[in-house]
Amino acid sequence: MKFKTALAAILLAFAGAAIAKDYPSKPVRLVDPYATGGSTSVVSMAISQKFEEITGQAMVVDHRPGAGSNIGSDIVAKAAPDGYTLLIGSSSLAINPHLYSKMPFDPLKDLAPIIILIRTPNVLAVHPSLPVHSVKELIDYARKRPGKLNYGSSGNGATNNMAMELFKTMAHLDIVHVPFKGGGEAMAALLGAHVQMMFNPASTLAPQDKAGRLRMIAVGSRERVSGLELPTISESGLPGFESNVWFGLFAPAGTPAPIIAKLNADMTQILQDEKVSTTLNKAGLTPVGGSPEDLRDLLAKDYKRWSAVVKETGAKIE
Repeated sequence: MKFKTALAAILLAFAGAAIAKDYPSKPVRLVDPYATGGSTSVVSMAISQKFEEITGQAMVVDHRPGAGSNIGSDIVAKAAPDGYTLLIGSSSLAINPHLYSKMPFDPLKDLAPIIILIRTPNVLAVHPSLPVHSVKELIDYARKRPGKLNYGSSGNGATNNMAMELFKTMAHLDIVHVPFKGGGEAMAALLGAHVQMMFNPASTLAPQDKAGRLRMIAVGSRERVSGLELPTISESGLPGFESNVWFGLFAPAGTPAPIIAKLNADMTQILQDEKVSTTLNKAGLTPVGGSPEDLRDLLAKDYKRWSAVVKETGAKIE
């Protein structure tokens, strides 16, 4: 029996290696679980274009927004584990299992980590009509108007949703959540003053801040960010506050290890490409890279951290 098991493992390894040698032999589908216009769009566009250059096969971006990224992520979790359906996942994979009463998949068991693509801090921005220029001023202003102010997000369970819920809890504020179908819609609502504030990566906020259409007031990272002349929220009145965003590449669980290794190597090359890194840096996104284990550890760490945060905020989605 042991011999048969060992033989099966060896044959499986050889089969996986043979598949990886010819991989990819057809276009690869990259599922982006968010609507177009957000930070994931910047990343998916940059890596998909370079992927075709180095592999000779197209990487087709398929936007499948909804349910805080659960719809698109579930598509990948249930796809054939052959490397031809991939996911650009985010920190929401660590948040949603604690937020949603029913999850269609298990991020820790049903997805195979490949590589960390980018990291970027969440930035707190307000509409210029709001007479605040700092975190302290915003807190004071909101406390005097409980339930009168709104904030936008990319949807229930999105990282910018949970960042604001954490902010509200720590500052003891009553601000109404208005969820949208994606970052683009939420941004349009902020620019149109339909909501007064939101968290988002600097990649989408900075151009509008420069144009005077919104005002960035602080970053959610533990330390100040080079290139952004903004204080941290932690140093501005909420000690210990931290909210960052990461995007990673995932495949369905069970994808052969040689294909995971091939994808990791290809993505490492893509993230190190000068044109790609310049595009991402200009958008306020920092390329990361690393091993599949690095992404697995990051997801597990955030999974535990956001479990405590969701419990503290009392947030829940049926």
